[in-house]
Amino acid sequence: MKTLGYIGAFIGGAIAGAALGILMAPEKGSETRTKIGDAVDDFCKKHNIKVSRKEVDDLVDDIKDAADTNA
Repeated sequence: MKTLGYIGAFIGGAIAGAALGILMAPEKGSETRTKIGDAVDDFCKKHNIKVSRKEVDDLVDDIKDAADTNA
């Protein structure tokens, strides 16, 4: 059971790290957020994880807010 927690934490960290890297790229913010949302959506579909587009968009906004406060 602990293994699933570690895997989940690793995947979550990888997604957050990639998202932060993309957010720091010199591109228009709305385009970047769309790319991140699409990437998360594709990942969820590939791994059969059920999540709505609204939840993905909320996650992207949370990542953006975290990046803004840490910058």
